[in-house]
Amino acid sequence: METSVRLLRLLSLFQARPDWTGAELAGRLSVTTRTVRNDIERLRALGYEVRSTSGTAGGYRLGSGAALPPLLLDDEEAVAVAVSLHAAATGGVTGIEETAPRALAKLHRMLPPRPRHRFEALRTATVAVTGRGPTVAPGTLTAIAAAIRDREQVRFDYRDRDGTTSARTAEPHRLVHTGHRWYLLAWDTARGDWRTFRADRVRLRTPNGPRFAPRHPPEGAAEHVLRGVASRAWAHRARVRLHAPPERLAALLPPAAGVLGEDGVLETGGPSLPDLAGFLLSLDVPFTVLDPPELRDVLVRLADRCTAAAGPGAPAARRAKPR
Repeated sequence: METSVRLLRLLSLFQARPDWTGAELAGRLSVTTRTVRNDIERLRALGYEVRSTSGTAGGYRLGSGAALPPLLLDDEEAVAVAVSLHAAATGGVTGIEETAPRALAKLHRMLPPRPRHRFEALRTATVAVTGRGPTVAPGTLTAIAAAIRDREQVRFDYRDRDGTTSARTAEPHRLVHTGHRWYLLAWDTARGDWRTFRADRVRLRTPNGPRFAPRHPPEGAAEHVLRGVASRAWAHRARVRLHAPPERLAALLPPAAGVLGEDGVLETGGPSLPDLAGFLLSLDVPFTVLDPPELRDVLVRLADRCTAAAGPGAPAARRAKPR
């Protein structure tokens, strides 16, 4: 086996499983352990971080190097990366609409025929709607993510909806992407409570604050963010119980629709009560209004209008008994 081919085989073994003994690698490549040692040095010269330990339990382990070396992907992994890059341009991150196509072009040139045809079929059959909302800088997201990992407080200037800027210190918990915007869920140390911050309005200060012991919000990060965003975004809020199987509700309700409890109670809202009623009726599932009472009145008026619009020959509407 030529040296270049053997190095690619060796690299594929490392990416399939990180830890190998010298004897195992020699057996897989049909070479001596001395040749394995020489090939390991060649990989290190190419930028791969290959760590070695001696002794009976020793061996080799592939680590992270100072630079990004070439990667080996199977067909499924290559298609997954290509699809992700294709969709990344609408992910609400500043500048990625330029870097993602460049990375995709490099990957596309190297794709074998079978995964290339699969990706091309998907690309030509779909149309992406580019987001028109505000975007966030990649450096802001990675800096916040690093602070979450290291459990370090973040200090930043935050711009509210009315344009007012305030200095904040917070213990970051999670970044939440709703499909249109990025949010930071964090414990605001000055206010002593959980707060949701739009990441595109965050201007980080350096250095970070001290380390902190992690806290846990009263509910999941995504649910807490959606509930907090809804309380500020919706002029009218409501609680309704949807009478449908959970799997059907999961398929019907987009993340922005609100927070759905295990008991089928949906906390949702809308710009007006008629708009909210129209949204609930569009789900085409039975529901019961729990709150507010004004929404019930709107639904009754809509029912009367629909009955009148159906004409005199239409069957009378059946009023459901209150649950």
